[in-house]
Amino acid sequence: MAFPGVIITSKIKNLVTQSTTVCGTLLGAIDCRDPSTKYSVNWLYSIFCETLPHPPPRIRYSQSTRQVWRSFQDRKEVESTTDRCRISFCLSVALLFSCTVGFCVEHKFGLWFGAGGVTLFIALYDYDARTEDDLTFKKGEKFHLINNSEGDWWEVRSLSTGNTGYVPSNYVAPVNSIQAEEWYFGKMGRKDAERMLVCPSNPRGTFLIRESETTKGAYSLSIRDWDEVKGDHVKHYKIRKLDNGGYYITTRAQFETVQQLVQHYTDRAAGLCCRLVVPCHKGMPKLADLSVKTKDVWEIPRESLQLIKKLGNGQFGEVWMGTWNGTTKVAVKTLKPGTMSPEAFLEEAQIMKRLRHDKLVQLYAVVSEEPIYIVTEFMSQGSLLEFLKDGDGRILKLPQLVDMAAQIAAGMAYIERMNYIHRDLRAANILVAENLVCKIADFGLARLIEDNEYTARQGAKFPIKWTAPEAALYGKFTIKSDVWSFGILLTELVTKGRVPYPGMNNREVLEQVERGYRMPSPHGCPGSLHDLMIQCWKKDPEDRPTFEYLQSFLEDYFTATEPQYQPGENL
Repeated sequence: MAFPGVIITSKIKNLVTQSTTVCGTLLGAIDCRDPSTKYSVNWLYSIFCETLPHPPPRIRYSQSTRQVWRSFQDRKEVESTTDRCRISFCLSVALLFSCTVGFCVEHKFGLWFGAGGVTLFIALYDYDARTEDDLTFKKGEKFHLINNSEGDWWEVRSLSTGNTGYVPSNYVAPVNSIQAEEWYFGKMGRKDAERMLVCPSNPRGTFLIRESETTKGAYSLSIRDWDEVKGDHVKHYKIRKLDNGGYYITTRAQFETVQQLVQHYTDRAAGLCCRLVVPCHKGMPKLADLSVKTKDVWEIPRESLQLIKKLGNGQFGEVWMGTWNGTTKVAVKTLKPGTMSPEAFLEEAQIMKRLRHDKLVQLYAVVSEEPIYIVTEFMSQGSLLEFLKDGDGRILKLPQLVDMAAQIAAGMAYIERMNYIHRDLRAANILVAENLVCKIADFGLARLIEDNEYTARQGAKFPIKWTAPEAALYGKFTIKSDVWSFGILLTELVTKGRVPYPGMNNREVLEQVERGYRMPSPHGCPGSLHDLMIQCWKKDPEDRPTFEYLQSFLEDYFTATEPQYQPGENL
């Protein structure tokens, strides 16, 4: 019999044949008119069709397989014992098949089923175990899946060592799938693709393939190119999907798989800007948790943290580079006792932990007893403010500064979509990693601070120069007051970390802003960028732009007149 949604390999086919033969022999011996047989068949039918509310959990089924199961489940009344016998027979074969091959959730091989049949997984990166529950593995190692019910962490068995343990799900992909290819970057925006491709170490012809942002099931090819007019730049091509499942950039060159398309354009440019030379370097993927155990229980013991190097002092505590469990590099913000209520902090941290975006610093864990520890991902270049004043940021040109602003706007656009508020958006609360990657930190913490010099809103510790007037005067913090702060942050970028409103104290700033004063254009700032700042500083919060608009404006600041996708030459 056929099992919908399952591709039968020769090995599985032999197992199914053996199972079917056994069931067929049993069926041939059944006399459906015998009372005892009737009882047995009805009992088996009841077990399968009436007591199972749905297919066994934690296993991936194709839609067609689920429909067949439900059709059995929905046959509540089957009068004919012979029909019951037939149904029970089919389900008996399915049960034997499950136990033999891997449908059953308790089966130890843990094979993966779906529209593609049995699937092995392959490691895309090296990984060193962080806890005794994790599995250390090398890139290229293959696994059987045991349990994928833990979200970001999957339990697997290594084919090479036989060991079992948890692995990060974004470190593995099905063998021979497009997700396993070096050049496949999955869901990635055009601007992020450009950021990765223009890294100085990438030669002309470096490329990646990503999901299409506009067409479901299609892809985009992004290639680093060079010419005398533009210098280094990136070109994008749409990879369209045929109705029969094939792929093409031009209809004159069609391929069954994306892999075949990549090989074709690796051998020859064939109308592209250049041939595909080398896949773009991916870098290690970001993990949302320290381990499978801290996924849900992320209040950790203070003893599990080792503070190694102090990175900075703030008004309310210190920032350290440290390790968790002796294995994992992290950043630890330590708060002075009395800075905020541990109960209020823990409640806010519950929300912060759920916010996940590649332009937000990931919260890993907390120590909620005072002194409070906040454990986050480590960002190697420190705060944007220090990076601009004393680090490599001093030599950055306008295109790089605008791109950093676009990254911050992208993170804030996510916060906007999530109906959250930052309350303290400024360069000091933006962190920088390699390749000028910027991420937003300390979102939401400002409202928890209990220091009188801060809560007065006009005290010495309150960031008046970054705060919208309605927030500073009346405590009306909204996403629109964050937009005001973003406009101030733009001046910090352009001036390489200069304090806003130079020569004015907090009281003077508040008075002048209320009278309509706005900072003039900084030296070297284009008029269009200063116009954007002025939009952010509109008196009426509703007249200020959205972060979605700010992101779009800044991402296309230098490319607004160019087509996003290339038609290809002589294709």
